[in-house]
Amino acid sequence: MGGYSNRLLEVNNLRTSFFITEGEVKAVDGISYYIDKEEIVAIVGESGCGKSVSQMSIIQLIQSPPGKILGGEAIFEGRDLLKLNSSEIRRVRGAEIAFIFQEPMTALNPVITVGKQLSKDIRTHKKVSRKEAWNIATEALKAVKIPDPEKRMKNYPFEMSGGMRQRVMIANAVACNANLIIADEPTTALDVTTQAQVMELLVSIVKEYKTSLIVVTHNLGLVTRYADRIYVMYAGRIVESGTCKEIMKNPSHPYTLGLLKSVPKLDSDVDEKLIPITGAPPTLLNAPDTCAFLPRCPYASEICRCNSKPELHKINGGNHLIACYRDIARLKNEHDY
Repeated sequence: MGGYSNRLLEVNNLRTSFFITEGEVKAVDGISYYIDKEEIVAIVGESGCGKSVSQMSIIQLIQSPPGKILGGEAIFEGRDLLKLNSSEIRRVRGAEIAFIFQEPMTALNPVITVGKQLSKDIRTHKKVSRKEAWNIATEALKAVKIPDPEKRMKNYPFEMSGGMRQRVMIANAVACNANLIIADEPTTALDVTTQAQVMELLVSIVKEYKTSLIVVTHNLGLVTRYADRIYVMYAGRIVESGTCKEIMKNPSHPYTLGLLKSVPKLDSDVDEKLIPITGAPPTLLNAPDTCAFLPRCPYASEICRCNSKPELHKINGGNHLIACYRDIARLKNEHDY
């Protein structure tokens, strides 16, 4: 996939900070990325790297204060989402861009039935009667393979399992015919089998309804089977991007290498020892201007210590990008890492 005619969302130089007593927390520090129509993109990184904040920023879900979107643009179908007023962006949320939150129990009202909640959301974005909205919601539950959808419409969220609540959130996106679904850690707190089922469901929704999907996750191994392209984030910045094949076959940023080394390989005949990334993620409060991964990087050298944050640049003659000063491809062969 590719080409500007096929572009659904293009984010340029997005910057979001939180201003607290101690100073400025640069949660999103000038990131740029895009997603095409009917494409699946993954944004991957450890907790606190800014991946969720980046997605909430584009639909103006950042609480102010303390948060503030400082700059950039998010061009969605020809409109800059960051320039829309409050009523305009509310019409986009849900109807055109559906956001599936990390914990559906916090997004669903526990004292209102699933059917009433879905119907209300549908009527917010579509001019239909209560009965029509109820029927649309029931069909949406059926589309996401919830058994006995007529009965489940009358259930409260606490009467459902975590996996089923997540399906309800996906059904909401289906019912409103969203062009873009953003799934923020959609498999958190789910068992491995249910994780796979939720991901397979999201992929099937993309294919059947010709929508696009952004998956935000800390689990690089989870998305390698499903994503067309991957953006790896660290400390508020994108440090590597490329197709899934490029990232998996030739990971070129030390952080991406570390993520892959810490994920078990189910298709390997050899029992490989998992190697955790040493150290802890940096604080984004008044961060230094050098590479944020420097204190944890096994390849760090003088060039890394004496220069400011490296910018993304192309490698391998394609659209594979990394933000690193070192020739990691050569160094990988010299170190058992």
